[in-house]
Amino acid sequence: MNDHAVARHAGPGLNRRRFLAAAGLTAAGAAVAAAVQNRADATPAAGVFRVPIEDVRHTRTWMAWPDSTAIWPGRLGGVQADIALIARTIAKYEPVVMCANPGSAAKARSMCGSTVTVISSIPVDDCWMRDTGPVFRTDGYGGLDAVGLNFNGWGDKQTHAKDALVAERIAAHVGVPFTYADLVGEGGAIEQDGAGTLMATRSSLVNRNRNPGVSERQLERAMCAAYGASKVIWFDGVYGQDITDDHVDATSRFLAPGEALVQTPLPSENDAYARDARRQYDTLSASTTAAGREMDVMRLQGPDYNKIRSTNRDFLASYANFYLCNDAVISAQFGDRRADEAARATLNRLYPDRRIEQLNIDRLGTGGGGIHCVTQQQPVA
Repeated sequence: MNDHAVARHAGPGLNRRRFLAAAGLTAAGAAVAAAVQNRADATPAAGVFRVPIEDVRHTRTWMAWPDSTAIWPGRLGGVQADIALIARTIAKYEPVVMCANPGSAAKARSMCGSTVTVISSIPVDDCWMRDTGPVFRTDGYGGLDAVGLNFNGWGDKQTHAKDALVAERIAAHVGVPFTYADLVGEGGAIEQDGAGTLMATRSSLVNRNRNPGVSERQLERAMCAAYGASKVIWFDGVYGQDITDDHVDATSRFLAPGEALVQTPLPSENDAYARDARRQYDTLSASTTAAGREMDVMRLQGPDYNKIRSTNRDFLASYANFYLCNDAVISAQFGDRRADEAARATLNRLYPDRRIEQLNIDRLGTGGGGIHCVTQQQPVA
């Protein structure tokens, strides 16, 4: 679900979550190329629904329980253990609701424990709630609604009959108004600062496998309408080398309006994803926000892939793919002790009032995803 410009890749092809053939490709669910409406209000204001920045208080975190051996052949148990660990850790700080299929709900409850609420009324195909879940919006006056991004299996690369309905079903469960955006995409493909500025990769959204015949300008309007924003900072990204076509949320993140973080590779790394990460840093550094403020961009050093625990060539080692929950930052660690400690120190400086939790989620990482990829926040209205 949704990543990943910082993963080490060895050659061309679909590398992120290389279980695609086992999972089965589908031609169903063609990308929606709906007509895009112009926004009348270019700058978000109080009373306008918009997606807040992720460090706001949350009512709960939404997650999804994987149970497909076709998607995770020989690895399902380990991935389930990592999902349960993430859920239990977040549940120390805020409520967690896990969506599970009826046949696997009992196992989810057993592995997640009593602090996590497991429901079986919203069936799922996989665990990538960031991409399949609703994007919640607030209006500054206690209002809450949700938007769906028309998830289509990352361009019909994976079956998604259940996941395509997750966003709408969660919104109905919560009891909030729901609309579908005028684009096809995923939550991990778009970062927001909550004050009018978005960032995304062209490779993931300006792509005929999601939005055929839709121009970049049309996509900007649709994204801004959905998120309550007025400006998009685009990165070129990397086409066709991972299932997400290079999601932004494993490389670049907003810290605050006008402030961002980019995970940068070691100087010795020069694959397509390393080059893309450096370009993202340069692009952000030369950009301004919707309000015209120059961007303040900091670097987060990625680990040395020769020193991490995993030897899987598709492994995602992204510190930037952290998740903010109430009073905590949930991040990953990969076994490169120096880099892990430096990442913790950086997160401590950025979020001094939050506890930093670093988790070993190596089994999930072999699927090309991280903690942000499997979570979706519901902000306090």
